[in-house]
Amino acid sequence: YLKALKPFLKEGVAIGAMPGEGGFDLCAIHNLGSDFVRNSSLFALETLPWACRIVEYGSCVEVLGKKKEVEIIVSPKQGTTKESVTELLHEFIGEFPKFDPADNFLAVTLMNINSVWHPTISYGFYRNKNVTEPFDEPPLFYYGADEYTGEKLGKVSDEVLEIKRVLIEKYPTLTLDALHHVSEWMLRSYGDDIGDKTNIYTMLRTNKGYRGLTHPMREVEVDGKKKYLPNFRYRYFTEDIPMGLVVTRGIAELAGVPTPNMDDVILWCQEMLGKEYIVDGKLVGKDVASTRAPQRYGFSDLDSFMR
Repeated sequence: YLKALKPFLKEGVAIGAMPGEGGFDLCAIHNLGSDFVRNSSLFALETLPWACRIVEYGSCVEVLGKKKEVEIIVSPKQGTTKESVTELLHEFIGEFPKFDPADNFLAVTLMNINSVWHPTISYGFYRNKNVTEPFDEPPLFYYGADEYTGEKLGKVSDEVLEIKRVLIEKYPTLTLDALHHVSEWMLRSYGDDIGDKTNIYTMLRTNKGYRGLTHPMREVEVDGKKKYLPNFRYRYFTEDIPMGLVVTRGIAELAGVPTPNMDDVILWCQEMLGKEYIVDGKLVGKDVASTRAPQRYGFSDLDSFMR
């Protein structure tokens, strides 16, 4: 999208993404140029303002729930303020969600909730299933999660927070206050819409904003009847892995943080996608070049990445 937009953009615009996914700043600099980015306002939301689904591509969506609070990072052009960008965004999306300023693009990259949520819930649901066996109906996504999946989400999030701990220990002036555990994110984002706040598993299954949402599926015909198979070409996989969890995994590798739970999810997802990111425990697969991982932009050590 940035490549397609570039011929029509002039320096000084406000340009961003909702959600920003991982490494949006690296991607913008790579595609638009460092001078363009420096002289414009760059922003990214850590997630969408709503829980929603496309009804008709390009014209209609169904909003199932509006989030209470969403973190945003704004790097304003010289002579302007962050508030000028957030005020502009509120003109488009309304009063809610409220924007909570994030510390930096790294915080938004690591707090990429979609990259933890969607791939891990998919992995948890399909891990013991034959993905070539059709379903009679699209299975529920959040309400269909089991206790194992809730625990796995917590463990993946623990690994992200370990990256935070290591980075702050190595770079004491670094601020990553916007980076929270997924359980805290749920409470901040949905609040009283959640019926049972006991743990991640119960929160997933009792959040009003998630009611009725199903796994992405594709229709197939079996013996003249409509059936459903998993759609592994949906954004939960094609975006949230290469632009999300793989980015976090790349930062973890630079920081020397082991990520066995994250690796479980990525390895399963890359098999479903027919891609190769992790090979023999390292982020050196042939498809890393199509991701936003730091390694894709030539970073091979932590200090150079953090400059």
